[in-house]
Amino acid sequence: MDQNGERRVVSGEAVAQDSFIDSELRPRRLKEFIGQEKVKDNLRITISAAQKRGEPLDHVVLHSPPGLGKTTLACIIAAEMGVSIRVTSGPAIERPGDLAAMLSSLREGDILFIDEIHRLSHTVEEKLYPAMEDFVFDIFLGKGPAARSLRLGLSRFTLIGATTRFAMMSPPLRDRFGSRYHLEFYEGAAMLKILERSAVILKVAVEREGLIQIARCSRGTPRVANRLLKRIRDYAQVMGDGVISEETALRGLSMMEIDSMGLDDVDHKLLHTIIDKFDGGPVGLDTIAASISEDADTIMDVYEPYLLRLGFLDRTPRGRVATRLAYEHLELSRKENTAQGSFL
Repeated sequence: MDQNGERRVVSGEAVAQDSFIDSELRPRRLKEFIGQEKVKDNLRITISAAQKRGEPLDHVVLHSPPGLGKTTLACIIAAEMGVSIRVTSGPAIERPGDLAAMLSSLREGDILFIDEIHRLSHTVEEKLYPAMEDFVFDIFLGKGPAARSLRLGLSRFTLIGATTRFAMMSPPLRDRFGSRYHLEFYEGAAMLKILERSAVILKVAVEREGLIQIARCSRGTPRVANRLLKRIRDYAQVMGDGVISEETALRGLSMMEIDSMGLDDVDHKLLHTIIDKFDGGPVGLDTIAASISEDADTIMDVYEPYLLRLGFLDRTPRGRVATRLAYEHLELSRKENTAQGSFL
């Protein structure tokens, strides 16, 4: 979300409008999941071993920037194990009683998926420790000297946690996960395969060059790729012949103010702030946030990962620094925009 309260098209964060398309395009099995080969190889071994032993899967934590497939992988793990999954989020579990109700409803081997697990309250998190280790939940009845403890036995379950801020998880919680997987940004070839699969499911008429252009601007994030595909499909139907060609893709992306590397006006504003106002840096995160009227955590979690991946931004002990590549890209974008009459 930008400073005007509007969702960015290139943001990996989920929005309500994505729910239908996400459910339609989400792969159901590990063999359908494109990319993240190392994670998939490890999961195949872990799942196969658990099935051979007839045991629930070890607790799993998935961490990555938004939109890379953490929820999808959790649902796939449940499908591969042949068990049910209950989906919730850290902020939604407000009291220990909420957690107790969820855990007591799980059957043997079922999966509890907690998105944004780093946002669990301290009280709820402490109740989770014995549940993960010993499959019990302690309930305290009464107060003062008359208070007594009731231990509730739980079915052996698997907890899958997802987070965009792995470092914000407390060490005791991190240590209770037997498997930890980091999802990387997707390479161009994987992004193209994802778009080809999505185009078939959505029955969109496409040319390979058009999909290559969308893939190039998708920031290595499947959720962004599918969102752009849907937007450019609409553009092609209204402004063209319904086919997503390279020219149609470029025009549609330009209308959305997305440049050839997938950067939008917010990214440009951030880089220009560092370069123009602070002579390229170093400059502190809080100073950048105040300058562009944005939250510091949003900059660090949502904006920076892709800019760091491109090599446009560098984190130093003294603050953020714009790199030579950032200068070159902004100059190239300026020339392209001048030629196209755009105002990125």
